[in-house]
Formats: sequence, structure tokens, C-alpha cells
Amino acid sequence: MKPITQEDLLSLEEYDCQRETIQDRIKAHKDRRRLDLDDYISVFFEDRDTMWYQVQEIAKAERLYKPEELQDELGVYNPLIPDGSNLKATMMIQYDDRPVRMEKLAELAGIEHRVWLQVDDHERVYAIADEDLDRSTHDKTSAVHFMRFELGEAMIADWKAGATVRMGCDHENRPLEVTLPEGLQEELAGDFR
Repeated sequence: MKPITQEDLLSLEEYDCQRETIQDRIKAHKDRRRLDLDDYISVFFEDRDTMWYQVQEIAKAERLYKPEELQDELGVYNPLIPDGSNLKATMMIQYDDRPVRMEKLAELAGIEHRVWLQVDDHERVYAIADEDLDRSTHDKTSAVHFMRFELGEAMIADWKAGATVRMGCDHENRPLEVTLPEGLQEELAGDFR
């Protein structure tokens, strides 16, 4: 997928006028690209549309319109767009109750390095997590992690051909495994262009 440029962005006024329609479209798009590993851990697969929306929302919230300000945001969010051989995702660990959340984040220290994708009988591909900055310490993880999954050509070909794709985690305190629904698998196949 090609990076977002300043020419792809709407002005603050244009975006404000179209925002409600755009939000509805992006919400439906994000819903198609979401995978719940369990009741508390969700993975949102990012693409050009989700990152475009993120930049537009930040520009609106922070009233950014100067070219250098917009370029700074593009520099942050363009790396989260898949570039043909990978998938990029945001993993969120969500517990509403703060004391419970803090306890679980401590139990799940290092989980971001134990999340994997597997295409059919190929080897598991583990997430390359938080390349922008380390979000965890040795005694607790963060509630949000950015991940990249690099897939080889044979894996991508099998994915596109309809092979079974599983995603999971082999963290000692949260072993998980789910099969990607067919609709999500087809949606994500478009990221390998």
C-alpha cells in the first residue's frame, strides 16, 4: 500500500463537513479487520484507510494545518501501513476496572513478543512489537502494542489460496489460539499487494 501524502488529506473544514459519514465508513471497515483473541485481547489490523482516518482525527483534534505539522503526523502513521509482505496491527488489552487491569498487565508482561500468526502448516510468525518505542517493562506490559508480522512468499501465496490461518499467543499466562474467520482472512489478503 502506498504511503499517505499531504495531498491525500482533507482540509480541516472539508473533514469537519464529511466527518460523520467518514466515521461510519471507517467504523465498518475497522470492524471487518478486528480479531478478538479472547474477551479482553483484541487485534485491529491496520491499513491505509485506518491510518488516514487517524491522521485526520489528530489534525482535527489538534487543529493541525501547517505542512510541517501534517508531515510530522504522516511520519508517525505511515510506518503502520502494510507494505506488501506484512500485516500491521494494534493489539489492545482491555479491562475496564483499573485495579484488575493493572494486575492483568503485570501477569501478561512480555505478551507482545508471544503473539503469532500461522498460515496452514508453515512455521509461526511472531510479532515484531513496538518498533517505535518500548511500551513495557520487565514487570508489566502496556495495554496497547503496535505489531508487524512479516510473511514469506509461500505463506502469502497459501494465504491468498485460502489456507487456514490461525492467530494466537503462547504466553505462559494466556495461551490462546483462534482461526481467522473467512471474511477477515479475505480482507487481509488485500494487504499483500
